[in-house]
Amino acid sequence: MILINLLPHREAARKRRKDMFNAGLGLSALTGAVIAGLIFLWFHAQISDQQDKNQILKSEITRFDSQIKDIAGLEAEIAALRARQQAVEDLQADRNMPVHLLTELVKQLPEGVYINSMRQDGQKVALQGVAQSNERVSELLRNLGTQSAWLTRPELIEIVAGSVNVTPRDQRRVANFKINVKLLRAGEAGSPVPQVAASSPVAK
Repeated sequence: MILINLLPHREAARKRRKDMFNAGLGLSALTGAVIAGLIFLWFHAQISDQQDKNQILKSEITRFDSQIKDIAGLEAEIAALRARQQAVEDLQADRNMPVHLLTELVKQLPEGVYINSMRQDGQKVALQGVAQSNERVSELLRNLGTQSAWLTRPELIEIVAGSVNVTPRDQRRVANFKINVKLLRAGEAGSPVPQVAASSPVAK
């Protein structure tokens, strides 16, 4: 006996394939949505974690800025204290400068040279005196420039020929001079003594 299927099997098969396709498409869409949701949640968690880290960094930067300002303030106070300490040390050292000045002048004055007046302004000393000759003045300049540990940079300002009365009938020619010289502080006296800065004396 032959059986004949009169039902529309092709339409049923097509319907089954369509239903399977729709189910697969829906499952794919659902899977994609789940994956997209998971990726979104992961990115959101990463962003949130990074924001937390950024906030921590901002708070640490603020704290470090405050510390830097405190350190800068301390450095300024230390610099001010050092300046005050240096000023005190300079004042203490300057108290002995007149002693060193007089001692060095006694040691460095050649024979035949006499100081008439002396004026000190800080480290600058102005000397006025008389010498038996220009050569004596040159010798004084050399001594002040190369031999003294406390006096340096002698500068001849003026040298003028003159005369003095040794006796009523005896006059001698002399050289009246003006010299500027620098008096060193205690902290500077240990440095090498510079060479003479003055030019050769010229009689006027």
